[in-house]
Amino acid sequence: MADNVTSLFRSTAAHSPSMAALTREGGEGAGPVDFCIPCNPYFPTPAMFDDMSARLRDIITYYPSSADTITAELCSLLQLPPQCVAMGNGSTELITWIDHLLVRESLAIPVPTFGRWTDQPMETGKRVDMFPLQESSGFALDLAQYAEFIRARGTRVAVICNPNNPDGGFLHKHAIVQFMDAMADLDLVVIDESFLEFADAEAEPSVVQEAMLRPNVIVLRSLGKNFGLHGIRFGYLVANPALAGRVRSMLPKWNLNSFAEHVVFMLKEHGAEYAQSLQQVRRDRLDMASQLSSLPGLTVYPSQGNFLFVRLPVGAEGTVVRDRMLTEHRILVRECGNKIGSSSRFLRLVVRPQVDVRRLVSGLEQVLYGTSRRGAAVSELGNGTSYSSGTAAVDRLVSETNGSGMRGLAAQATGGGAPGPAVAPAAAGTGMPLPAAASAVPASAVPAGPGGGMPMPAAAQVGQTGQVGQGGQGVHFGQMGQQQMPQPVPQSIPQPVPQPVSQPAPQSVPQPAPQPMAAPAPPLAPVAQAPVPAPAPVPAATGPTPPGVPARGGLTAAQVRGTNGLSPAPATGWPGAQAWPNAAGMGQAG
Repeated sequence: MADNVTSLFRSTAAHSPSMAALTREGGEGAGPVDFCIPCNPYFPTPAMFDDMSARLRDIITYYPSSADTITAELCSLLQLPPQCVAMGNGSTELITWIDHLLVRESLAIPVPTFGRWTDQPMETGKRVDMFPLQESSGFALDLAQYAEFIRARGTRVAVICNPNNPDGGFLHKHAIVQFMDAMADLDLVVIDESFLEFADAEAEPSVVQEAMLRPNVIVLRSLGKNFGLHGIRFGYLVANPALAGRVRSMLPKWNLNSFAEHVVFMLKEHGAEYAQSLQQVRRDRLDMASQLSSLPGLTVYPSQGNFLFVRLPVGAEGTVVRDRMLTEHRILVRECGNKIGSSSRFLRLVVRPQVDVRRLVSGLEQVLYGTSRRGAAVSELGNGTSYSSGTAAVDRLVSETNGSGMRGLAAQATGGGAPGPAVAPAAAGTGMPLPAAASAVPASAVPAGPGGGMPMPAAAQVGQTGQVGQGGQGVHFGQMGQQQMPQPVPQSIPQPVPQPVSQPAPQSVPQPAPQPMAAPAPPLAPVAQAPVPAPAPVPAATGPTPPGVPARGGLTAAQVRGTNGLSPAPATGWPGAQAWPNAAGMGQAG
């Protein structure tokens, strides 16, 4: 029976098996204590569950209202304009439509992260440029380096998860807004805030209000995770009316079920309980991190999500720990070996009440150290195991990229790929590259952003691109005064150290100086780049990089996985509700 249960994990690609599948294979008795699925354990309240149970017959018998009706109620609750919101049958439905409608050729994403952001675009033949988060820096995302990475590869869509899944890394609002403005010439910037309501490092961390004013930004929000209702598939996105309307027009009229409708219409009466549940999760997160940090050799990384990312002690193998915790202690944990950019040295553990955490810590003590804590009781798996190091995800990536495998990828990426585009100079005082459109404009012609910070991008200077509102009345960007700035010098791009693979190293290409332009480029239109001279007589291919092929000088999935070392990172850096929480997920009154 145990073999049947643990075998489910080996066939789930980048995700975990469902609780229903585990229950079917697990035999009689109660299900395991769930430290795997990131769900709010304190909401809905028992009274809300009783109400849903009493209305179960009507809920499952009759059609729900249209998605527009349910969306309007949610927007009334969150004080958001309905024309800027699209609700989906779970955030993954919205990710799917974002990919189909708005991702033309390539997408950049830091890894490790939520698997649908890597798998979905690869399934539709897009190029995925993966930016590796380094274990040595605690998996923190450096936005300036990420921006340089995007410029070097010519990526057209950028994604940021805040907090990131599985490590819980958090970025402050001002930094994300600065990044959005620096990337204003991209086709799309997506900020995935699925876990942001659990954060407490900042009073108003969400960028939903800023997204509605920008022509190429979408903010993705989850409801199932925050409300503890993964089985009710509902989430929403926020964007300017044109972007939100484009996604909304593709969704079925009844894409939201009756359970989702019932919960949304219940929420206005339970805002206080919801705010209290978030506060309790935040308190539990600190307590759980403290208890786990007491285990010898276990590293706990700072998190602003409702989960903790931990590295197991040397000698412990994640798949063995996971299987033994499930079969011997009836505790389900998330081993992260099948996440690109991670390995089986890592677990993601969901924040749960203290009584459950004590059971988790006790089980880990017995599995990792025995009863005496004298040494790790779990041995490393042999090199012949294809799953324990997470290579299942790598094999899937390579086998599904045009069917050409690693040799074909190397040949296409180095022999026939187009040279990488020139890197935009960095914005003064920030280290953040300017948009390609803005970098070609003389510095004296670039108006400064609000507060005299990063210059507003050229794409944002055209007033009509920033229009949002009703009756044709718009808000216009780029009319905030001018500021003289010296022309910055292009910076060299820090590249992760690649692991030995069969593909040749990319050749360096001298970059020409930015050329002045007579006028700003139109918004979101392809910007003409000066031709890049090639040092070798290799003919450059025309058109976009072939789907599924790493950009010239980019990383394969195997290289991304190989960049994470085993140097320890300190488990420090932890940041220190009366009305219904606002759209930013916090409990401020008013």
